Amino acid sequence: MTMQLDDIRAFSADQDRGHWFDLVDPVKGKPTGIRVKLAGPDSEVQNRARLRLADDLSEVADAEGRVSAEARERARIDSLARCVLDWEISEDGEPVPFTHANVVRFLRAGAWVQAQVDGFASDRAAFQGGE
Repeated sequence: MTMQLDDIRAFSADQDRGHWFDLVDPVKGKPTGIRVKLAGPDSEVQNRARLRLADDLSEVADAEGRVSAEARERARIDSLARCVLDWEISEDGEPVPFTHANVVRFLRAGAWVQAQVDGFASDRAAFQGGE
């Protein structure tokens, strides 16, 4: 069967609803108990995050268009955080409120966290089918 325009639109809409991802221990490969709901790579959520990233980088560029590595990294993490739709995470035994600032703090907690979240968020195959 051939794909049609409504199939493409449905695929993108499903990615906007997001899918759950279980963070795994970077050494043992076992679930950590932390779950993150991410928008897919073809979603409007990620599209808006990419556009905002471009704007943010333009705002911090110097007169010659250069952006420091520190500013680029801040903008990259901020953009990735905008792709997170929900989460199940606790700190000191209490649920952590879902806010953009807390998502940024979570992503900054470890490069391996960023790598896993970014990897899932960019994997179209992960967004095939249901949650």
